Amino acid sequence: MADEDLKPVPAGEEAIVQAGPISQWLADNGFAHESLEADKNGVEIIKVEPDFLLPIATALYAYGFNYLQFQGGIDLGPGEDLVSVYHLIKVGDNADKPEEVRVKVFLPRENPVVPSVYWIWKTADWQERESYDMFGIIYEGHPNLKRILMPEDWVGWPLRKDYISPDFYELQDAY
Repeated sequence: MADEDLKPVPAGEEAIVQAGPISQWLADNGFAHESLEADKNGVEIIKVEPDFLLPIATALYAYGFNYLQFQGGIDLGPGEDLVSVYHLIKVGDNADKPEEVRVKVFLPRENPVVPSVYWIWKTADWQERESYDMFGIIYEGHPNLKRILMPEDWVGWPLRKDYISPDFYELQDAY
């Protein structure tokens, strides 16, 4: 690549992100999504709308992504979106360098609802419950969506950046 090709992106404009092989495969098969910039390790990241998560997750599973290594939540800041993140891996023949992809679903803070991927990857069970418990992201269709770390009567979502912790919490009898 020549130096003249490395021009800085003017302020207010977004750089065009080159679609990776997984994004290209999804596009070739009619799955609506957006390519985001790969992470520092070169892992491809795709942005998916909540309504398209299940069809795309099912397609990725059929494509060979048989392991959900990580699911978690991110708060982009007070008044900003919440993000449900899925890190998928192809576990199989290429054990030295398995193929990876990260899926991000951006959700409105006021109503963060996304379908559960539990029925595709069972490892989503406790991970989705933790994201619900800490961020308030609701995973529709999850078989047992309830608090996992905080007491069931806890008010609020402790890992949201606008969360105000209570002055005290009254411990109740565990019996």
